[in-house]
Amino acid sequence: MEDIILEAQNLHYTYPDGTHALKDISVKIKRGQKIAVLGSNGAGKSTLFLNFNGVLRPQSGKLLFREREVQYKHSVLCELRKSVGIVFQDPDSQLFSASVYQEVSFGAMNLHLPEDVVCRRVDDALCGTDILNLRDKATHFLSYGEKKRVSIADILVMQPEIIIFDEPTACLDPKNTLQIMELFNALNKAGTTLIMSTHDVEVVWAWADEVLILKNGRLEGAGSPEHVFADEKLLHPTGIEKPLVMAVYEKLVACGVIKKHAHPPKTKEELFEVIEHGESLPQSHCFRSVA
Repeated sequence: MEDIILEAQNLHYTYPDGTHALKDISVKIKRGQKIAVLGSNGAGKSTLFLNFNGVLRPQSGKLLFREREVQYKHSVLCELRKSVGIVFQDPDSQLFSASVYQEVSFGAMNLHLPEDVVCRRVDDALCGTDILNLRDKATHFLSYGEKKRVSIADILVMQPEIIIFDEPTACLDPKNTLQIMELFNALNKAGTTLIMSTHDVEVVWAWADEVLILKNGRLEGAGSPEHVFADEKLLHPTGIEKPLVMAVYEKLVACGVIKKHAHPPKTKEELFEVIEHGESLPQSHCFRSVA
């Protein structure tokens, strides 16, 4: 039986200015999955995320968490937001405290936890994001990549079951992108369900278990990366490119240079391995590079 932790049923959301941002969206999120959401700017990704944790309330449709319909009452929404955290694209819109410790401790303190528990959670969150050395540093002295990590620690301290990342690799160099994706893998291995929007199809191809494609507020397609990126009729109208590693691999197979494998390469390193050795890749793979 599928373990559905979060489900949207026929969501419609219209902003006060009349923008119909979500149109009959139905999505099931399985516990422990890595979900990537693709779509152009204005497709409805951020609106969907804000509906997922109750910041926005749909005009029609239902949101279910742990198979129970969300009731838009203060106590219910507080519990939902503890369990479903959002890390926004721009860390400067999320960070407001003077020091890293004050910033990360804020959420845990709002849970009215004992001081020793708050301290332990903060240190765990800072260790988890590899920024314990920044514990006492002023937030305005942080680099952009460090701010990204602090904004993730902000959410980790709440110990949510689901973390939503709105374009987490935007404006990051390849090294920082790789480090962030390695962190996401560690979070997922620890049992956290991850949902991420991005425009980087190479990251999606290497990382995601499931891909959702939005266009003009509608869900245009969903499935495994192999299924979604093989569907030319889906990709072309949504303006989404096929990942380069996948395209090169398919061309090499079509030209008879290499044999088709049951599990196609997900990174350039895996593609090089197939070309050099012609050996099948293991079913499970780890994100190693997007550069």
